[in-house]
Amino acid sequence: MTDSPAPDLFTAPDRSVVDPSARNGQCAPPDPHPPQRGDPFNMDRDQEMKISDSVQFSDGVENRGLLESSTRLKPHEAQSYRKKALWVSWISIVVTLVLAVAAFTVSIMRYSASAFGFAFDATLDVLSSIIVLWRYSNAAAVHSAHREYIACVILGVVFILSSMCILGKAIHDLATQLLPEVDDFLFSVSILSGILCIILAVLKFMLGRVLTSRALITDGFNSLVGGIMGFSILISAEVFRHHPQVWYLDGTIGVLIGLIIFSYGVKLLIDMVPRVRQTRHYERFE
Repeated sequence: MTDSPAPDLFTAPDRSVVDPSARNGQCAPPDPHPPQRGDPFNMDRDQEMKISDSVQFSDGVENRGLLESSTRLKPHEAQSYRKKALWVSWISIVVTLVLAVAAFTVSIMRYSASAFGFAFDATLDVLSSIIVLWRYSNAAAVHSAHREYIACVILGVVFILSSMCILGKAIHDLATQLLPEVDDFLFSVSILSGILCIILAVLKFMLGRVLTSRALITDGFNSLVGGIMGFSILISAEVFRHHPQVWYLDGTIGVLIGLIIFSYGVKLLIDMVPRVRQTRHYERFE
């Protein structure tokens, strides 16, 4: 008997057996664009694809839970602006609470629908500032989009409820043809209210823009409306003094302000409720 020859270790294997892509004894066609070592163009193309994929992944996972301010501000800058927002909110609560009491007093004593509307708007300003305080009470959540959107939803609900009260009082005064009374006390309250609310609105707008905070901007919008209403009390009272037949101007301004607040509240809910649902899985700060 003759022994079978030992397998040649240096012989190339049959491609029809090794290559799974081979069919019917035919080898797979060669790659028309084989990779070339040291080709800088292919390397750059691969790197660009990896970078774009990583950027899309970062945008889809990380940035959905963070505000734009997280890419603009350094950590110490963000905390500094957060503290400023808290200080402005506390000042706003104290100032607008005093103005609300004064405006309610004016509306009862002088039968002014616009003064009543301003008093409700000042009360709304107190509530919105409290919501902003909650929004920035957690230092770690300064860039939290989920916390931001929740604050905006609460503000939207408060806006709608307050607008209904303002509209109800203004429509009632127009239906009963309630005539406002004018004196120096009304003028003092309206001028002081207008100036202070506009100053607060400017500060809130500036901080809201830096922190990219819709809640702060909404709070600033409410203060701006309060400032406009403060001056509207002065305007409607002055017009009524010289032209008593235009008694409906005061109530009309109250209706207009109520509609503006209602529209803004509805827009907040439409914009923010879906975002709260989208970011609830990305909340990391609570």
